[in-house]
Amino acid sequence: MKKMVMMFLLGFICSVAALAAGTRYELGVDGLACPFCAYGVEKKLSSIDGVGEIKIDVEKGQVIVIMSDGSTLSENDAREQVEKAGFTLRSFTRPNDIE
Repeated sequence: MKKMVMMFLLGFICSVAALAAGTRYELGVDGLACPFCAYGVEKKLSSIDGVGEIKIDVEKGQVIVIMSDGSTLSENDAREQVEKAGFTLRSFTRPNDIE
């Protein structure tokens, strides 16, 4: 019985954590060549209200932006900040919407 209760609680906690996570966006950015480039893009994207976390893979030219709970990122805002950093936004997707 204790194992069933523990499994239920663990499942519930995981479900709540998944629901609390903000929306995740994948940006394809052309021109990323080094950590300094990544820093410039990260700095600009961080200036957008509601940005919670940013992960950058320079080799793939991929930027993952995770928004704070309840916040969204528009493609126009992402494009504007990426261009201000001196790069080109190649793609903009929301994998959370597909799952």
